[in-house]
Amino acid sequence: MVDLKAKPFYLNNEQIRWVEDTYASMDTLEKVQQLFFKVAGNREESAVQKVVETYKQGGLRWQGGDSKANWKLLMNYQKYSKIPLLIAANLDDGGNGCMTDGTFVMTAAGAAASGDTETAYNIGYVAGKEASAIGVNWLFNPCADIYMNWRNTIVNTRSYGDNADTVIKNIRAFIEGVHQSNVACCCKHFPGDGVEERDQHLQLGVNDLSAEEWDNSFRKVYQTMIDEGLESIMVGHIALPEMSRKLRPGIKDRDIMPATLAPELLTDLLRGEMGFNGVVLTDASHMGGFTNMKRRKDAVPTAIMAGCDMFLFTGDDDEDLEFMLDGVKNGMITEERLSDAVHRILGLKAKLNLMKPEYVFKPEEGLSVVGCPEHKALCVKAADACTTLVKDTDNLLPLAPGKGKRARLYYLISRPATMNWKGDPNLAVIKEEIERLGYEVDVAPNYYQLERDGAPDAMPQMMSFGKHEDFRAKYDVVFLVVYMKGYAQENNVRVVYSCGHSNEMPWYAAEVPTVGISLNYTNHLIDLPQVHTYIHAYGPDRACIRAALEKAHGMSEFKGTASETVFCGKWDTRL
Repeated sequence: MVDLKAKPFYLNNEQIRWVEDTYASMDTLEKVQQLFFKVAGNREESAVQKVVETYKQGGLRWQGGDSKANWKLLMNYQKYSKIPLLIAANLDDGGNGCMTDGTFVMTAAGAAASGDTETAYNIGYVAGKEASAIGVNWLFNPCADIYMNWRNTIVNTRSYGDNADTVIKNIRAFIEGVHQSNVACCCKHFPGDGVEERDQHLQLGVNDLSAEEWDNSFRKVYQTMIDEGLESIMVGHIALPEMSRKLRPGIKDRDIMPATLAPELLTDLLRGEMGFNGVVLTDASHMGGFTNMKRRKDAVPTAIMAGCDMFLFTGDDDEDLEFMLDGVKNGMITEERLSDAVHRILGLKAKLNLMKPEYVFKPEEGLSVVGCPEHKALCVKAADACTTLVKDTDNLLPLAPGKGKRARLYYLISRPATMNWKGDPNLAVIKEEIERLGYEVDVAPNYYQLERDGAPDAMPQMMSFGKHEDFRAKYDVVFLVVYMKGYAQENNVRVVYSCGHSNEMPWYAAEVPTVGISLNYTNHLIDLPQVHTYIHAYGPDRACIRAALEKAHGMSEFKGTASETVFCGKWDTRL
C-alpha cells in the first residue's frame, strides 16, 4: 500500500486527513470513477456540468483552443467537480502544447544538442508557468525515452538524448523548471521507447534489450528520477520481453504483454524492485499497442490489476466504466488494489493542495504570462544555443550576404491529412526570413499546392526538371527546408516528396550551392545524403528559422552538437 508520508507525496497530517475523509465519503462507483482520465468533449458549460456530475472522473485532458478558451473550459470542469480534478497536458516543447497561443521554446532533441541543461530547464519553466495559468496541474512530461534507434520517429524530437546520462541531466533540469509552478511531472514511456522503430499507437511496441542492457540504460534513468522524488510515471504499451522472461520464468511468448498489462513489470519491478511509491497511469488506452492485445472487457480492469492507478481515456465512456466495475465485482481488481490506486490519486491531489480553492481556480489576469516577452526571449536564446551544423563538407559556409542574389526555396512537408488543406503557414515565414537577408526568393511549387489550385498540368509540371544550365544561371543558392512530422498513421516518418518523380528531390545539389535545413526530425540525412551542407534548426518557430539562416551566413556561430544518430549508421550520409 502507498505511504503518503513518504516520497514523492510527503503529505502532512492535514493533507492525509483530507485524503482519508474524501476516500471515506466515496462509494464503490465513485472510487472506480476516480481511476479514469477522460478527454473533454463539448465545451458548453451545461455539457461540462452534465459530464462531470455523471462520470465524476479523476482527471481531464482536452484538445485545441487558445489560452482564454481553455482557461474557461478548465475552470468550469473544476467548478462542477465534487473532488478537484487532476488536469494534464503534453508540453514537450513549452507552453504551446496546451494552447494555440502558448510559447514554443525548443524540442528535447534541440535541448540535448545544446550540451548543457539550461534549455531543458527553460522548456520546463515556461511549460509550468503557462500551463498553470490556465488551470493545468500535471504535465505528462518529460519524455524519459532514450533515442537509440535512428529509425524511431515517435520519440526522435521528444527524447533528450541517445544515452542515459544525457537524458537524466536534461529531464532533471526540465522537472526543476516545471516545479517553479505548482505542477506535477510524469516521466514516460516506461519501460522505454527509442529502441525499435514501430509505433505503439498502431501496434505493440517492443523494447528488446536484454535485462542487463535495460538495467544499464532505461532502469538507470527511471531509478534516478524515482530516487529524486518523481511524482508519476506513464506506462507505454511497450513490452520488455527479456525482463518478463526473467521475472516470469517459462512465460509463453503469447503471454508477453505491454507493460500496461504486465504485473511483473509494474508490481514486481517498478513498485517492488525499484521502489516507486507515486502514481502510475496508462498511456492512451485507444492506442493499438493496448487495444490489439486483449478483449476490451478484460484489458480495462487488467491494467489496474497489473499496477496502473489511472486509466487514460476511454473507448466508450459507459462501456469502459462497466468493464472496470465488473473487474471490481468479480474480484479481478481487489478491494486492496482499488484502495491503493485511489489513495495514490487523492494523494497527488493533496500534494498539489487541490483541496484549497486558490490552488484550483486561477484568475483570468494570470493569462498574461502566456506568450509573454520573457518566454519568447527564451525561445530566441534556445535557438541560438541549440542550432546545429551537422555537416558542411564542401565548405560552403558562411554564405555571403544575399543582396542582389536569387535563391530557390524547396519546402518539403508531410502529406496533408485532409482535403481541406490550406497550405503550410511556415512557408511564408521561411520566405520572409530568407528575404530579410537580401535574397530574391523563388518558391518551388509542390503537387499538393498545384492540385489544390486546380492546375491542369500539375503532374507534368512537378516531373519536369527544366534545363539544368538555365537553373544554374538563374539561382545563386538553393535552400532545401524539410518539415516532416506525424505519428499514429505509419510506424516511422521519412522524407516524402509531394508526387512521384518529383523535381523536389535534390538533383539541384549537384548544380547550385545547396543548404539543407531540418525544422523537426534529426534523421533526414538517410534520405538526403547528397546534400553536403546540412543544419538542424529543431523547430518551425521563426526564432529557429532565423537562427539557422543567420548562422549559415556567419552572423553568429553554430553552438549545437549533433549525436552520431544523425548519420543513421551510413557512410554516405557523412559525405
